This record gives sequence, C-alpha cells and structure tokens, in this order.
Amino acid sequence: PDGKKTNHLIQFRIRGLNTFRMHCICVCAPTQGFSESPDLEFEYADTDKWSAELSELYSYTEGPEFLLNRKCFEEEFRTHVSDKKWTELDVAQHRAHAMRLLDGLEVITREKRLKVSRAILYMVQGTFAECSSEAEVQHWMRYNIFLLLDVGTFTALVELLNMEVDNSAACSSAVRKPAISLADSTDLRVLLNIIYLMVVTIQQEDPADSPEWRATRETFKTELGSPLYNNEPISVMLFGMVTKFCSGHAPHFPMKKVLMLLWKSILFTLGGFEQLQNIKVRKREELRLPPLPEDSIRVIRSMRAASPPASASDLIEQQQKRARREHKSLIKQDNLDAFNEKDPYKSDDPREDEDDNDDNDNSMEAEPFPMERDEVMPPPILHPPSERVNFPKGLPWAPKVREKDIEHFLESSRSKFIGYTLGNDTDTVVGLPRPIHESIRTLKQHKYISIAEIQIAKEDEFQKTPLSGGEEDVEMCSTELLYQGILPSLPQYMIALLKILLAAAPTSKAKTDSINILADVLPEEMPTTVLQSMKLGVDVNRHKEIIVKSISAILLLLLKHFKLNHVYQFEYMAQHLVFANCIPLILKFFNQNIISYITAKNSISVLDFPYCVVHELPELTAESLEAGDINQFCWRNLFSCINLLRILNKLTKWKHSRTMMLVVFKSAPILKRALKVKQAMMQLYVLKLLKVQTKYLGRQWRKSNMKTMSAIYQKVRHRLNDDWAYGNDLDARPWDFQAEECALRANIECFNSRRYDKNQRNPDFLPVDNCLQSVLGQRVDLPEDFQMNYDLWLEREVFSKPISWEELLQ
Repeated sequence: PDGKKTNHLIQFRIRGLNTFRMHCICVCAPTQGFSESPDLEFEYADTDKWSAELSELYSYTEGPEFLLNRKCFEEEFRTHVSDKKWTELDVAQHRAHAMRLLDGLEVITREKRLKVSRAILYMVQGTFAECSSEAEVQHWMRYNIFLLLDVGTFTALVELLNMEVDNSAACSSAVRKPAISLADSTDLRVLLNIIYLMVVTIQQEDPADSPEWRATRETFKTELGSPLYNNEPISVMLFGMVTKFCSGHAPHFPMKKVLMLLWKSILFTLGGFEQLQNIKVRKREELRLPPLPEDSIRVIRSMRAASPPASASDLIEQQQKRARREHKSLIKQDNLDAFNEKDPYKSDDPREDEDDNDDNDNSMEAEPFPMERDEVMPPPILHPPSERVNFPKGLPWAPKVREKDIEHFLESSRSKFIGYTLGNDTDTVVGLPRPIHESIRTLKQHKYISIAEIQIAKEDEFQKTPLSGGEEDVEMCSTELLYQGILPSLPQYMIALLKILLAAAPTSKAKTDSINILADVLPEEMPTTVLQSMKLGVDVNRHKEIIVKSISAILLLLLKHFKLNHVYQFEYMAQHLVFANCIPLILKFFNQNIISYITAKNSISVLDFPYCVVHELPELTAESLEAGDINQFCWRNLFSCINLLRILNKLTKWKHSRTMMLVVFKSAPILKRALKVKQAMMQLYVLKLLKVQTKYLGRQWRKSNMKTMSAIYQKVRHRLNDDWAYGNDLDARPWDFQAEECALRANIECFNSRRYDKNQRNPDFLPVDNCLQSVLGQRVDLPEDFQMNYDLWLEREVFSKPISWEELLQ
C-alpha cells in the first residue's frame, strides 16, 4: 500500500499473472503424434501476379469471344493495310491504324461501333494470333496499350461507357427480361474489358520501360484520379454503376468487371500498401512526430504461423499414446483448447459455450495442458534476405501507450496515494512513490501519438474558433478528390457494395429478393451435358470469389487511405459500413469451413487468358475438372479472407460499442475456427479480434482457451496498462454505446459541414458590412417580373402600410 515495493507498470495488472504465465509463456515442448498441416507459402500483396489478374477478368463463358475479336480486327486491318502482319509494321503504320480505329468509335451505327471496339480489344489483348508464347502476348499488350493511350483512345472509351450506362433502352429491356444472360451486356463488357486491361497494364511498372512510357504512366495516373471525365473521377462513375445495378434499374450491368475496374482504378490512383506506408512516414515527418517504431509490412512478412488447436482425432491419438506409455492419468479432453464447432447463429442458449467447460475449473492447476506444448512454431519459411527482419529474442512489436492511458494511470495513482486529481496534467508527480515515477517514465518512453490524434485536435480548434482559426489548407490529392466525389452518395455506395458481397458470399442462400450477380457469366443457352454443367459450376463459383476479392480490396483501400487523409473521412465511411450491418456480414462469411474455402479449386488453368489463346487446348473431361489445379491454396480466397479480417479490425478498433457487437454475435468460436489456417498474417488479424473482446467473454472462456491467449501474447502488439487478459478495466463495464456512436456522428457531420458544405455555413459567423454607403451602393440584380411590377410592390408593401418612423429609427 505504501508503494515502495509496488511498480504498477511491471504489475501489468498482475492479478493472476502467475497462472497466465504458466499457461501462456512456458509453451515450449512439441507434442508427438499431432497432424501438422504445412504453412501456406502465401505472400500478401496489393494484387496477385499480373497474368492472374488478367485471366480473372474473363469468365470461361466468354471464351468464344476471343476469336470474334480477332476476326473483327483482321477485317478492319485487311481493309486499310496490306497483307503484312501487325507485328511486321513500323511505328508510323501502327499509329496510323490506331487513329483509324479511334475515328471508327465516332460512328453512329451501334453495330459498327461494336465491331471497332472488338478490334481495339484484340489489340489490347496483344494481337495474340501472331504470338507464340505468353511472354510475347504480354509484350505486345504493353506496346499496343501505350500506343492507344498516346492517340487518345482512353477518353473516347470512357465517353462511350458513359453513353452505354445512360442507355435507357437497354436498361428497360433488361428489366423486362425474365432471365438475363451474357448477351445483354455485350457492349458494356467489351468497353470495360478494354479500359480494365489498359489500367492494369499501364499500372504495371517495368524496368525496361522508356522514359516516355514512364512519363505517360504518371500523367495517366493523375488524370485517372482527377475530375476530368464528366466532371468526376472515373471511380465515382463506377460507384454510380454499382448503385444503379443494386437498385434494380440496370440488372444487365456486368458487375464483376465493374468492381474489378473500380478496385484497380482506386489502387492505381491512390496507391497500394507500400505507398500507404510511405505516405504515413511522410505525414509523420510533416507533423514532426517521432518515426514509426517498425515497418509493419516487414514485421508481418517475417512472422511464422502458429500451430492451430488440435482436432478431436489428434486428442484421441495422443491419449492412446500416453496410455501405452503407462502414464498415471489420462488427458481430460474437456480441458483442451478444441474448437467449438456449433453454429453460433443457431444457438438458443448463450451460456452453452461456458456450460461445456464447467467441470474443468480445477484441472488447470492440477497439471499443465499437454496440448499447450504443441504451440511451438514450425520451422521458419525461407524468405529472400531482403524481406527478413532480425528481431532480438522477444516479442515482434514494440509496445505503444496513448496519452489517455498515461492520464488514466496518473489519475488512479493520485487518487490512491494522495487523494486528489489534477485533470490532464501528466508532468506533476509530487507526492507519488518512486516506483510510480519509474512507471510514468517507462510509459512516456513508449508513448505513441497517431496522425489521427493530431487531426482530431486540429478539427476541435477549427470548431471552437471558426473566425480566428483561419482557412484550412487542404491538400487536393487523389484521395481528397475521390472523397469529395463520393461524399454526397457514400451511404448508398456502402450499402450497394455490401449487398453484392452478401450475394457473393458462399454462406448465402439463394433468395427471391436477392440481386442477380451472375448476369455476366450465364450463357444464352444453358448447359445440356454433365461436362458443360460442371464447367459452368466452376465458372459461377470462380465468379463469386472474384467479386468477394474485389469488394474486400476496395473497402480496405478506401478505409486506409481515408484514415491517412483525415480520420473523420475514415470514420464517416466506417460508421456507414457499421450501420449497413457490415460486422455481422463478415462474421457470416467466416461462419463456414474456412479451410475448404481457402483451398477451393474453382479454376480451369487451360482456359485462363493468355494461355488459352496461345496453346492448343486439351480436351476437357469431368475428371480433369474435378481434380482442379495443383496449387496448395487459392490466392484470391486467402487474400479476401485477410482483407475482410482487416476491415473488421478497422471497424472495431477503440470502439467499445462495436466490440460488443462481436461479443453479441458470438464471433469467438467463428474466429477460432479461422485459426486453423496456418498463415501468419491471417492468424494475426484473427488474434487481434479475439484480444479486443477477451475481457467481455468471461473467466471460464479464458481458462478453457489458454492456447489462444498464449498466441495473442506472442503475436499481437501489447498496450502497456491494457487489461485485456483479465477484464478488470473500466472499459469492461456497461457503457452507453448509443451515445458513443451519436457523439462520433455529430463530430463527423460538423467536419463535413465545415469543410465541404460551403452553402450551409452558419450565418452568425459570416462577416457583416455595417457601412450604410457600401450597403446602399451594392448592385442588386432584380428579377425581370419584379421590375415590371415595381409600382404595384411599392403600393402594397410601402405606401399602404403604416410605418412608425420614430420607433424604426430608435
């Protein structure tokens, strides 16, 4: 009590620490006989390989159109050029033919325009009939695309796309059709294919690129993010297509291609995760904040996956081996950290999770967990030397402390030892014991000030002093331009994206009122043979997976860029995602056999572009389709899962009301099942989500899930004084969650109104002209009908009304 032998920081809420350390830290001996699934050799990046991103644009149903595009190009080419091949012409001839095709886009006849568009698409696809390898196709793709961009084709294509989007005849025709197929979206698909291939290819940097191409890339990137197309960035136009599709006014829109183009446009104009890290470093330097304690991308890449909790078969096998060795006691299976396989959405009794483990309160102290020893990491995966980070032995993350944590620690210490408080004073330590001084010094050494805290403080100043605060200097970067473009309809955009995500989720059941996202994959004539049906089944599943991948990447990129640009832009988007039930939707997505989803083989490699246009296609059989590819996992599905977990982390971080949503929807068993995937990055984000709700799950859950607690301790960043493991913090008490969200919403509305709503400024804060001469000298433009009826107005409003001039002058 006197504080001489008590260091509060080292305590780290030390109640029960001995038990926690015994079960969480001393997990060191491997257990024999357990089935070890191999680590997934997955490297998280902005996108998959270029060839994979190209192939995912096309559904397998579109395969016959490759030859149709070639035919349209050759007809145009033979009309104006001699019998030479395209690859044999010189640059001037290439440019002349590209200009002719550009002129062909201006014709009135729709059929002629479509034919020219297909010819351009064949050029963008690398004039593959004259190539003998995939590398050659990709070479000519780059050459042709930069050529077409140089002659101005991109702007013409965007104008055509705008025209097709506004085509009311096509929309009304599609609405009346009972079944929509691939043929209903032909014009849109051709245009979207060209624009997508141009964006993805120009974005791809190559050391062999000429200086002219590099300059062209930067110019194109700037134009793509600027409001040059119909006075808005192209991303805003694509968002409009998404909402129009979800409203039911344009059911024929090829939504997969729209979402893929939207994702790549945002990725190109705003930047990927490496660029985000660079922007963060630059902004911290500008705000004169300390540098980041570590590069989070490199730390995560250097992590190794933990062994998942054992399955029931492993537990039985271990029990049998221990029995053969004549151990004195058998393992109590109730004690083990097995996954709860019950469906949380069908559970009627919320206490079921705890009831299953009621009988093992004392067994934990009786003997150490045999299964806990399985926590030892598998041998490290060999990475390139540049990607390895050599840490000292210990935890991978430097601990962080917020200013609020230091204030709270000082307040509680003063109340305990002195009996008074000093508000926000974090410097005065008079009267406090020496161990408290050391604790405060250690806390301040690890204090982390985020960019968001500075932005919130500045916004508070603007709101408090609207007159003396001056004008805010807003950097008109691509992120700011995009936010201004989507701000008026951002809630509708978020709802539309989540509707499509729900329709594409593998756990969703077909409903009559759900939207049809298969319009650009279903053929005009449905399959008649078993092989065709299997091929279409693979195509439909692949189609849904690509949609999930695109939406998850769009949402994550927008959240991260908005948070860096201004935290209230991020909060506005995040709050509307929460209001649109994004949290239960993501949990519903993970409430499936996640291993099966990640290892799904919904692809036919011989039909992927550009392989299918260069090589002779083998005959497909039902056996080959059933076998699938030889990959250990599906890159896009693992990418989607990690993105969705990151989005869930973004939405719930430091928000107690949203963390309680995770608890209410019983996310713990769902997230624990996701730990079966042996991929370090995915496990990290699952453990983060489990950590924030651990204090709310009860003592019994923590006792029976010590292996998970151990993994959290080893892998997730520690916040000093954070009582996540024991639930004794004030944050674990009931809060007025509705008030928390309402206060945040009020701050967001004040920010948006102050910065973007120039017409609704408070009239009390506008400057007033008190000079009679200048007021009377101002020219006022009166409407024409007022001037014609001026005499009538004078009679009615002035002469016929008694005016007490003495009172008026007073």
